Amino acid sequence: MVARLNPAAKRGRAFGSYGFYKSIGYTPGPLLGGVLMWAGGLRLLCTVMAVCAAAVAVWAAITVPVVPPLPRERQTVADLARRLADRSFLAPTAALAAATAALSVGVGFLPVSGAAAGLGTPATGAAVSVLAATAAVVQPKVSRALDAGRLTTRTGLLTGLLLAAVGVAAATLPGVIGVLTAAALIGTGTGLITPLGFAALAASTPQERTGQTMGSAELGRELGDTGGPLLVAGVATLSTLTFGYLALAALLAVGPLLALARRPRTVRAAE
Repeated sequence: MVARLNPAAKRGRAFGSYGFYKSIGYTPGPLLGGVLMWAGGLRLLCTVMAVCAAAVAVWAAITVPVVPPLPRERQTVADLARRLADRSFLAPTAALAAATAALSVGVGFLPVSGAAAGLGTPATGAAVSVLAATAAVVQPKVSRALDAGRLTTRTGLLTGLLLAAVGVAAATLPGVIGVLTAAALIGTGTGLITPLGFAALAASTPQERTGQTMGSAELGRELGDTGGPLLVAGVATLSTLTFGYLALAALLAVGPLLALARRPRTVRAAE
């Protein structure tokens, strides 16, 4: 719907706004959850969130416009497989999955690192809020730069992946410095990747297939959401959390480093 309701020239900004509001939800969420748990326990937390969900559902039913399906040609399973295997789909989806893996690990494991360093619950919740707030600030700026032609999708995705990798690695630093540095860098990296990845998918997909492509891309993000924490937890179980962070950081950095290593050879071949 975000792609359908906005012209191609403004899709970067549209997806930046989409990511901004998601990050706004992540920012007060941990702090609000901590306060509600302290004030009334899990029952109060679930009640408040149920009321919020119901209110937003009514609001959406009233305000969200109807977007009718577009006529499209018949497509076989083989056609779908070929399209999903195309580089224009795989590269942005892989970047989105990697960003989601870093985000999930930041949300799930930075509080563990903070607690191990002696930080209290408010401080560890604040670290997660720093991650989300950073992503919220970065995404609109990135999307405006994309629409204005000041930033390319390739450069933005590679930079975002490297920042996320450095951020996950920074979580190995001791104390509050490591937690906050990791939160800020992971937030910046995911803030770069999310609007650029979705905008790239929207630009390379026929309009009548946008919903299908975005749904498939979301599946890739869910795999990252699941795989990132499982990887870190699995390595941490066999060794320590430090090595879990480093394993994910190395995985996030592989793609950008390979792309940068291949670029000079491509240029020489062209010459």
